[in-house]
Amino acid sequence: MGEGHSQHIFALDIGTRSVVGLLVVPSPEGKFEVIGYECEEHTERSMLDGQIHDVVAVAEVISRVKQRLETKVNVKLTDVAVAAAGRSLHTQRIEVSKDISGAGPISHNDSIALELAAIQKAQRILAKQHKANDFTQYYCVGYSVVNYFLDGEIIGSLIDQRGNEAKVEIIATFLPRVVVDSLIAALKRADLRMCALTLEPIAAINVLVPPTMRRLNVALVDIGAGTSDIAITGAGTVTAYGMVPIAGDEITEALSQAYLLDFPIAEEIKRKLSTQDTVTFSDILGIEYTYSREEVIRNIETDIHNLANLISERILELNGNPPQAVILIGGGSLTPTLPSKIAERLNLPPARVAVRGADAIQAFIGKANLTGPEFVTPLGIAVAAVKHPIKYLSIHLNGETLRIFDLKQMTVGDVLLYAGIDIKRLHGRPGLAMTVHVNGKMKIIPGGHGTAPVLLLNNEPAQLDTPVQAEDRIIFKPGKDGVPASAKPIELAGDTDTLDIMLNDTPLSLSPFIFINGQEASWDTPLKDRDEIEISLPSTLREVLIAAGAYRPEMETQQLPFTVNGKAMHYTYSTYVFTINGKEASLDNKIKKNDQILYRRHTTALPTIEDVLPPEERTEVNTIITFNGKTVQIPASEMEIYLDGERVALTEPIRAHASIAVRVRFTGDPIFSDVFRYVDESLQTMDSGKNLVITINGNPASFQDVIKTGDVLECRWE
Repeated sequence: MGEGHSQHIFALDIGTRSVVGLLVVPSPEGKFEVIGYECEEHTERSMLDGQIHDVVAVAEVISRVKQRLETKVNVKLTDVAVAAAGRSLHTQRIEVSKDISGAGPISHNDSIALELAAIQKAQRILAKQHKANDFTQYYCVGYSVVNYFLDGEIIGSLIDQRGNEAKVEIIATFLPRVVVDSLIAALKRADLRMCALTLEPIAAINVLVPPTMRRLNVALVDIGAGTSDIAITGAGTVTAYGMVPIAGDEITEALSQAYLLDFPIAEEIKRKLSTQDTVTFSDILGIEYTYSREEVIRNIETDIHNLANLISERILELNGNPPQAVILIGGGSLTPTLPSKIAERLNLPPARVAVRGADAIQAFIGKANLTGPEFVTPLGIAVAAVKHPIKYLSIHLNGETLRIFDLKQMTVGDVLLYAGIDIKRLHGRPGLAMTVHVNGKMKIIPGGHGTAPVLLLNNEPAQLDTPVQAEDRIIFKPGKDGVPASAKPIELAGDTDTLDIMLNDTPLSLSPFIFINGQEASWDTPLKDRDEIEISLPSTLREVLIAAGAYRPEMETQQLPFTVNGKAMHYTYSTYVFTINGKEASLDNKIKKNDQILYRRHTTALPTIEDVLPPEERTEVNTIITFNGKTVQIPASEMEIYLDGERVALTEPIRAHASIAVRVRFTGDPIFSDVFRYVDESLQTMDSGKNLVITINGNPASFQDVIKTGDVLECRWE
C-alpha cells in the first residue's frame, strides 16, 4: 500500500481522543507483523461520538501520523484502511405486514420483498428521528429476521403459505452515510485513499472471537475516552449495537476531583492503578501524596460502580438478558475493579467478564510491544483490511451508475434499497375491490391482480436476494397495478329462472326485473361500489304486464275528482277488466307460474250525482207525526242540486272536476190535510150518517190546523 512496499498495510483508528496509525506487513504464514506505530491526540474537540465534526482538524492529525510513519519506515503511504465507529451505528427492531388475502401462495421473492420493506421502513424512521430529508442516507449493514407471522401467529417460514396477513419482524443495523462521507473527506485532505472500510466492533470481534465462537452470545464493550461502545454477538453475527455516553474520562475526572489533580496527572494515575500497588503524585498545590491502590479505588468507587451499571443496563437492554460472556477492550477497560462490578451487575461469574488486550490476538507474530486493550481495534482494522474489507461496488441500475459500499454480500434488493425505490411498490397493487348487495346478500368482487416486477441482472431473470458483483447491470420495472373491480348484474344473477304464463292466450316466458338502488336497470348496466341490486321475477299482475310490454298507464284504477259543497271527493273506476284463471282480479294480485291471464278494455258509464252524494250532504227536513197510530213523515223542505252552477236532477251524471252544490228550500209548516198525501186512508170510504171526528193530541182540530213533529193526529167516523 505504499510505493515500493506493496505489502504494507496502513491502518488508522480515528478515535474521539486520538488517532492511532499502524503499519502492518503480512507474513508468509498468514499472520501479521507491526513494523510501525504512531499515536496523536486531537488538540480540539474535532471528534464527537465517533463522528468527525471538524474535517480539516482531523485531517491535519492524520497527516502528521502518516508523515511520522513514512519517515520511520521510509515508505510513501497512499492507501489506508479505516473503521466506522460502532457508536454511530443504529439498530432498529421493526415489523411490517402485508394483506395477502386473495393472493396466491407466498413466493420466496415475496418473502424477501417483505423483509426489505421492513428495512426501508426502519430507514425512514431513522431519517425522521434524525431529521434527515433522504432516508437513503443510511446504509443497511446487516439484518436478521426475528419472527415471521401468518394471520397473527408465529410461523417458521412464509414461503408457499396462504392466509389473510403476512408479517415479518426484523432487527436491522444502519450506518449513516455521513459518517463514511466525512471519513473519506478527511482522508482525501491528508492525501490518502480509503482502500478498505470496516466497522470498529466487527474489526475487534474478527481478531478476538474466532468464527467457532460466534454462535455464543457475547457482549463486546469498547471503553474509550468519551463513550463506551457495545456490540452483541450471537448466531454467528453481530445482532445489536449500542453506546453509553460515559467512559474512561469519567473515572479520570473523579480522580481529579477527589485529589485536586490536573487532568493529565489524574489520567496518568488511573493508568498506574492497573499495574502498581501504590501511587505517588502531587496535587495542584504542590503537596505530594502516596496512597495504596485500594485507598484510591475506594475514593472513586461510586463512579466506577456508576460506569459498570450503565454499561450493564445497556447490555441488558440490547440483549434482553445477560449474555454468556463480556469482553472488555479499549483504554477505559483498564479501570480498576470494573470487570468484577459488571459481572456482579449481570449475575455472571467473575471469570466471564474479561479484559482482552492485543496480546490475545493470535493473528500477529510481532506487535511492537502493543499489548493493551486499546490496541485491539487498530490491529483488527489492519486484519480486516485483508480478510474482511468493505469496498465500493459500481452497479448500473436502469442505465444509471450507482457507487455502493459493499458492506456485506450485496444483493439486487440492496441496490434497490440504496436507490430509494419503494419496496412496497415492487409488485403491482391489486385493483380496488367492490362490494355490492344482491337481494340483500353481500358480494365482494375482487379487483384485478397486480403484475410482478421485471428484475433482470445482466439480462437474466433475478430475484431480490440474487447476489450482485461489481459492474453488474440491473433492469428494474415495477409491476403494474391491477384494474379496479367491475361487474354487471348479468354476471351476478347465477341460474335465474323465467316466469312462464299465458297472457290473452299467448304463451310468454318473462325474465327477471333488475333494480339498482331502487331504479330499474338493464342486465348490462355497469355496477358501482356499494350498489344495492334486486333481481326478481314479476310477482304481480302489474309487473307481468310491464315485463310483457302490455302495460298502459290507463290500466291503473282511475280517480275522477269533484267537490260537493266545496269538499273534495273522488270516484274510483277502471276502464280495464282483468281475470286470473277465470277469476276477476286487480293489478296487485299475485301471479304464479302457468297462470292464465286475460285483460280487456270496456266502457264505463259515469255515476249520477245521486250515486256519489254522501249521506251527510243529503239535507232533508221532515215533520214526523203519528196518524191513527201510524208514524208518518211529511217533508218540510226541498233539496235543490246544482252542477257547475246549473240546477240539475239527482240523476245527472257527474264529470271530472265537477263542482256540486246542494241547497235546501223550506216549504212551510204542514197542516192536518197534508197528511192524506202520505197515507193510504181516504175519507170517501167512511160510512155516511156518521160524524167525522178530527183531533190533534186529543183536542178537537180542523183540516187547516198546523201540525208539528211529535203531534198525535186522529181522524175517525163516529
